[in-house]
Amino acid sequence: MRKWLSILCCACLVACANSEAPVSDETPPPASLPLPEGAVQKPASEIPKRRVVTSGLLGSLRPQDVEVPEIKARGRLIVGVDQSQNLLSFRDPVTGKLEGFEVALAQEVARDIFGDPQKIEFRYVDSSSWIGALEARDVDFVIRSISITRQRQDQVFFSTPYFTGDTQLLTERGSDISGIQDIGEGTVCASSGSTGVQRVAQAAPDSTLLIVRSSADCLLALQQGQADAVVSDNTILSGMAAQDPQTHIVGSALATEDYGIAFAKPGSRHNTEALIRLTNATLERIFQNGTWNALFKEWFGSYLPQQRPPKLNYREEQG
Repeated sequence: MRKWLSILCCACLVACANSEAPVSDETPPPASLPLPEGAVQKPASEIPKRRVVTSGLLGSLRPQDVEVPEIKARGRLIVGVDQSQNLLSFRDPVTGKLEGFEVALAQEVARDIFGDPQKIEFRYVDSSSWIGALEARDVDFVIRSISITRQRQDQVFFSTPYFTGDTQLLTERGSDISGIQDIGEGTVCASSGSTGVQRVAQAAPDSTLLIVRSSADCLLALQQGQADAVVSDNTILSGMAAQDPQTHIVGSALATEDYGIAFAKPGSRHNTEALIRLTNATLERIFQNGTWNALFKEWFGSYLPQQRPPKLNYREEQG
């Protein structure tokens, strides 16, 4: 009897084991990665449409032989930059030093003030904080590939242009996107407050915009599959392509815009007029003596066609 009970129990165990669901060989899908900190997704159709005015701009102040005693007494120039824009202003991972085209331009201003390009302090500002940093006098000026627009001229004062950039797209190699016309309902990443947000909202109204704090976040979003393309100026996109060879710049220019160094508006609250004039004198010097051309070749020669310094733009002044 015990023998038959044992056989029956074994049979039941085998039957139960065989009735279990088969184990799947499929790998479960990975958990979705979080968006960059502070990122916001918006349908392009919900972006308030504003015309980006880059013509009929107000000129800057002409260079003069002036002094900046407050800065000299401090012993250093304080400059706001974006520390994550490869080729423009970025921190070298080996040396820890800030390098790039815009860093070098700022150092030339320090050279003209102190006779020493290293008498300079760089402070990080992002796309949402640079105007506030100027107003709070946390920095003397900001240089971070800021396009000169008529709207921004109502908020800050610009130097004469120091660079001209084309607004384009960056995609992964092998992508079906060859220009803005191919975006459709895809997702495009742009920095908060950038002119690229408006360019995409108007040219690709069915798309979704992923709006982030810095351009470096856009490259990460593209690599993680959270965006189909990045919109920015070709100078910034060149830096991304240099970091990730699996990406490339595509399409014709959506716009061409001049960059300016930004200052708080001169007046009773901000004594910036002398620094503006001195900075423009520095820009004229490096335009004329070949320094600008050498810096362009050093940082962008492998990625962009050779450019000339942009045209000077000054306003009429009385007296």
